[in-house]
Amino acid sequence: MRILRRSEQRYSIESQIILEGEDTNLLKPVNLKCEFIDNPAGIDLENPRLSWNIDISDSNRRGINQTAYQILVATSPEKLTKDEGDIWNSGKVLSEQMSQIKFAGDLLRSSRKYWWKVRAWNQRDDHSDWSEPAFWIMGILGDSDWDAIWISARGAEKYALSYEWSKRDLDKEKVYSEPQPDAPTPEDPNFSSMLLRHEFEVQPELSMAVIHISGLGHYELSLNGSKVGNCLLTPGWTDYKKTVLYDTYDVTNQLQSGRNAFGILLGNGMYNIQPHPERYVKFINTYGSLKAIAQLHLSYSDGSEQIICTDDTWKISTGPITFSNVFAGEDYDANLVPSGWNATDFQAGDQWANAVETKGPGGELKGVAHAAPPIKAIETLTPPEVIQMSSNTTVYDLGQNASIMPKIRISGPKGSSVRITPAEVLNPDGTIDRRSVTQEGDGTLGETEETRNSKRPAWWQYTLKGIDSEEWLPKFFYHGARYLKVELFPADKDGDLPRVEDVSGVVVHASTDPVGKFSCSNDLFNRIYELVRWAQRSNMMSVLTDCPHRERLSWLEQYHLNGPSLRYNFDLTTLLRKSMNDMSDSQHANGFVPNIAPEYFIAGSPELTNGFRNSPEWGSAFVIVPWQQYLFAGDLSLLEQHYPDMKRYVAFLKGTAENHIITTGLGDWYDLGPEDPWGSQLTPEPLTATAIYYYDNWILARTAELLERPGDAEKYGALASEIRHAFNEEFYNPESGHYAANSQTANAIPLVLNIVEPPHRDKVARALVEDIRSRGYALTSGDVGYRFLLKALASEGYSDVIYEMNNQQDRPGYGYQLKMGATSLTEKWDASVGYLGSQNHFMLGQINEWLFSDLVGIDIYPDGAGFRKFVIKPMVIDDLDWVKGSYKSVSGLITSEWKYNTDEFSLHLKIPANTTAIVYIPADDEKSVKESGQRACDARGLTFLEMKPERAVFEVESGSYEFFSEFR
Repeated sequence: MRILRRSEQRYSIESQIILEGEDTNLLKPVNLKCEFIDNPAGIDLENPRLSWNIDISDSNRRGINQTAYQILVATSPEKLTKDEGDIWNSGKVLSEQMSQIKFAGDLLRSSRKYWWKVRAWNQRDDHSDWSEPAFWIMGILGDSDWDAIWISARGAEKYALSYEWSKRDLDKEKVYSEPQPDAPTPEDPNFSSMLLRHEFEVQPELSMAVIHISGLGHYELSLNGSKVGNCLLTPGWTDYKKTVLYDTYDVTNQLQSGRNAFGILLGNGMYNIQPHPERYVKFINTYGSLKAIAQLHLSYSDGSEQIICTDDTWKISTGPITFSNVFAGEDYDANLVPSGWNATDFQAGDQWANAVETKGPGGELKGVAHAAPPIKAIETLTPPEVIQMSSNTTVYDLGQNASIMPKIRISGPKGSSVRITPAEVLNPDGTIDRRSVTQEGDGTLGETEETRNSKRPAWWQYTLKGIDSEEWLPKFFYHGARYLKVELFPADKDGDLPRVEDVSGVVVHASTDPVGKFSCSNDLFNRIYELVRWAQRSNMMSVLTDCPHRERLSWLEQYHLNGPSLRYNFDLTTLLRKSMNDMSDSQHANGFVPNIAPEYFIAGSPELTNGFRNSPEWGSAFVIVPWQQYLFAGDLSLLEQHYPDMKRYVAFLKGTAENHIITTGLGDWYDLGPEDPWGSQLTPEPLTATAIYYYDNWILARTAELLERPGDAEKYGALASEIRHAFNEEFYNPESGHYAANSQTANAIPLVLNIVEPPHRDKVARALVEDIRSRGYALTSGDVGYRFLLKALASEGYSDVIYEMNNQQDRPGYGYQLKMGATSLTEKWDASVGYLGSQNHFMLGQINEWLFSDLVGIDIYPDGAGFRKFVIKPMVIDDLDWVKGSYKSVSGLITSEWKYNTDEFSLHLKIPANTTAIVYIPADDEKSVKESGQRACDARGLTFLEMKPERAVFEVESGSYEFFSEFR
């Protein structure tokens, strides 16, 4: 392993020849990013990292590389236009590095905006034009720069009660038997939501206005009556005792000279979850009452500055959301919205009181460099089918299961209301069935599934103001659903019902950039790809949730087991960086990392012998995620930052092991055994736990090498070898040639992690394949094992077996789920509803990694972190005529499209500038391989390396290529 250093330069004599006669504008830096974000606001780092890609104006050019760069950072766009880098002029730096270059200029200041641009040199030492300008806005660099204080309302604490029975499956009997002397009475103001307002003066000649704000649980900010930004459910979820996220906005254009007005609406989110006697609540927990902190920085043309902060002069009142619960729903009364409350010249009545200064929940305020991409409205689903159930009840089928907020247009009498209840599936009579989105756990004895279903509603409710036509989108509650039951209620018993004019589903999730595309000649695999992708989308919030309804928890095994599958589809660099902060905040003093982070919920006993809280396959995300981040993004910072705590976690595991074997854990969760899915039926829990423990030590050894810590590298390498030996002694059966009970997972994991001794490798692989074929190509692996099953089969040359396993709809698997009507990946292989049968769960979605890394053939290269060097190795399947795919890596767009017809193979390939690829062409021999009509060995930009079985291997420089080969 090695890191690409600044001083490294890579270009060949052949590349210099290719470049002869080129114009200097051939290459240009594009896609400028700061901390992996386009033009970010809220950077709270003293040395943010800058990145770009290299664009080539002539796609036919090959072997184009950057050999040097120059960065300018300025305090104004005018200075940048004049090539004045008054904050930083890097000068010409001899380096091919184009990612994560640390700012090394003058001291950056909080709340300031900085503009930057970059140019690059090629192999002939010709420089490009300057890039288009980009910018970043600073957040708050330290506590000393915060002048604002947290504010709340008297009486708000009554709506944030603490219970002994918190962070566990809700037991209503125990919860409601707890004495709560501070519980609100009907006479108390309802602080289920809160309104905050403040007026202030802006002087003439304002040049820039930047606001930093956090409102807990969630907030919506407005200035002069208009919403600021287009984000939803902000700030992101964290362990609020350790970290509180704030957002930064440039609000210059929303202010005016003279009088201006702030407006802030607050709701609960995951920050404050209270029980409800009827509506579904998974668990209860609170970090405190609703509160906010905000700081507005005004800069004027004459150089003067002004700061406006939250303090006790702000006015506060109850809000229009009369019920706010992350599981149970949101009730909104439009009659409780004071007209003009967030605009100037509003006359605050007696219901408005002065804010009270309060303490925050304890967490450090952190900006965008520690946050996930903001949640936004991504697209709108229009119902293709509407089912009229009665005069006041209608079911709308959105046609797709997704994480949604309903958007309605409605008219009717003042005080009439509409209630919208979400569900994933229908009963045979057309009514909604909510079993898949709820869970047993309220302590009621004698419940049946039917009564439990009817007793566990969650809904949105809107009470009309009575104007001609009203539109509403909820503020702080989303839910996974395909179906919406819409019920209409009059204002009084004999009143008229409101009239629904329009209902749609607004898909909401983190605004991560899509980076992957896949399609092939077998439409079943295209549908499988979309099935998984919808589940991924539905669970990309400020954490990666398991499901968008029943739990909404970030179970950690999915972060690494689905990590590559997710990364091929979406740019999750910042979301997973935020997730590592969540894991770090959740780590205990003894090094333990819980299965869920943030640990809002504990399943079962809090003891660390409970696999639901302590399972290495889950907690080891703290070690594996930063390793995957390095491989995919070339980002070493997570390994650098968290390395000491990664070591503490592995030391904790070591302390629980006996003779290097770990016995605590969940094993291959939800595998397909003789019983209904639960636990690990076919594979011993110690096998998966110990294998991951080995992998953790292997990663630490590699990380120590990267960080130039040879002592640690030797230590963890030796420990990994000891664990490997103990694992084989404990689980390998040399006579039968398989591991443990010969389950698919038991044999696959040792193959992928190279735990199998080399002489036994073929025997174990054959045992794996024989088991699959003996079952009629049926899979048995579960949540933990399935990724390893795919990788083991692919690496051993059995991609055809993977294809057969998934090219069917009659046995539990992806095709079967589609046959059963699923539109997003389900929790169970057989798509059953029943108990814990979510219809929107991405944990089994590892096949998308195989679609990209093996069918399309775009894969990581161990010594080419960040796809500076990568592998193109498409797996040809006889039944497939063609496969198309692309991946927008941090180093540029990679495209691989191949066709296969009887004995002829063709491949269209695009390699981004400043990168190289190791390309495996299916061929009978290297002489049969052609590129753009000539022998590949003679083509420019190619170097023949070797002939592998049925593969000619080339090193390929950047550019576009057309390969053709004979392959029988």
